[in-house]
Amino acid sequence: MKRTVLFLAIALTAVLLAGCGQQRSQAYYDYESKIIQAHADGSYVIRAWGRSRNAAMSYDVAQIQALRDVIFKGVQPASSNILPLKPLCFDMNAQTKYEDYFNAFFADNGPWKKFVSMKDRRIMTSNYSRTDAQVLAQVTVTVFRADLKAKLQADGIIPQ
Repeated sequence: MKRTVLFLAIALTAVLLAGCGQQRSQAYYDYESKIIQAHADGSYVIRAWGRSRNAAMSYDVAQIQALRDVIFKGVQPASSNILPLKPLCFDMNAQTKYEDYFNAFFADNGPWKKFVSMKDRRIMTSNYSRTDAQVLAQVTVTVFRADLKAKLQADGIIPQ
């Protein structure tokens, strides 16, 4: 009887202590793009985030995310001396309405690469963190908003 009680007490203690290990967060955070600088030629320096399997792909995802934010969501400034950007496309259903156009636009080696640049990237402005499954990259991207607006107007996506 004593052995049974002792065995049950040890088993119960082992089960309770097994759950005391380090807790890992599996949360997915969505980071907002922010305007860092506005240029007189209609381009904007934007801090964007991208998630992917490796660093190179996450940099591309961050550039695409910056373009998507400029087109569909608008971008808020990082400081108060810059005005926020309104979205280029005010149609709420534009992504689904012109799905074929935007799929081709954002394809690998698609025309989206003409409207972004990493020229304003400085040392220590881009960084990434790696987990077992993905890489989260923070990238400084220059978006040529005036050229992008002209392209979308010429293609009939947004009105003149």
